[in-house]
Order: sequence, then structure tokens, then C-alpha cells
Amino acid sequence: MDVEERLAVLERRLQVAEDQLDIIRLINTYGPAVDSGSSREASELWLEDGVYNVGGVRPFNGRADIGSIFTGEPHMALVRQGVSHMMATPRITMHGDRADAIAYSFVIVRRKEDWHVLRASINHWALERSTEGWKVRERYNRVLDGSAESHETMRRAFV
Repeated sequence: MDVEERLAVLERRLQVAEDQLDIIRLINTYGPAVDSGSSREASELWLEDGVYNVGGVRPFNGRADIGSIFTGEPHMALVRQGVSHMMATPRITMHGDRADAIAYSFVIVRRKEDWHVLRASINHWALERSTEGWKVRERYNRVLDGSAESHETMRRAFV
């Protein structure tokens, strides 16, 4: 392998590493955005026509619909109470300008002076590179309740 070929290989590897770091940053922006009541910033993590499939309710379609989750009273009550949407480090699989990330998430709420796990979930983030950088095409979230659906979501990490 000559120097030009080696540089090309290194350049591709560096691009993949930078993409993965950008995706981790994107996913880790979600918690501070929603916990601070920054609904616009939170919804802008998605593509304009992105989807948030929470499970148990209809999927939320598009930035405006997704943003409505974060401005609604149930969510804002959590923000006033004290809440932490914690994202675990994702397992990322790159596909050029698309990527899949599988990660756990935890919603932790303050009750008086203590903190309690309100929800533990598994997430499949389908991401795309856009003119605005990496964005969420779909976040598929399922509660860790022992269901086949939650186990199937976890198994997406092996694909």
C-alpha cells in the first residue's frame, strides 16, 4: 500500500470516528434539552419529518409534533419537579450517511430529597447526515418490561 492509499484509508477511518463522536454528542444533547424545557432545541435533534416512536401511544411525526411532547403539561411537571433523562453510551453502526445507534436510557425524577428511576428503556436511534449535520430519522423507544418487543429492540445492536 503506497502513501496515498494509506492516507485515504486513514481519512475514511477518521471520518467514521468523527461521525460516531457527532452522533454521541447528538444523543447526549437530548437529556439536557428536554430537562431544561428547551423544546425547540430538543425537537431540532430530529429531521424535519423525523419520528419519535415512544410506544404505548401514537408515534410523533415531524419536529412540531415531537416538540409538543416537551411542551405538554406531563413533561413540564417533570421539569419543575426535577428530572434527568440519562442516555447511556450507544453502540453505533455506520452505513455511510446513515447510522443506527442502540442505547439504554433512564428517566430519573426527584421526589423530595431523593431520586428515583421512573423509566428504563432501550432505544434504537436511526440517524442521517443532513445539511444541518447528523439528525434523528426515528427514535424507537421501548420500556424494559421484559416484553418481546423490548428484547427485539435490544437485539438490533447485533445487526
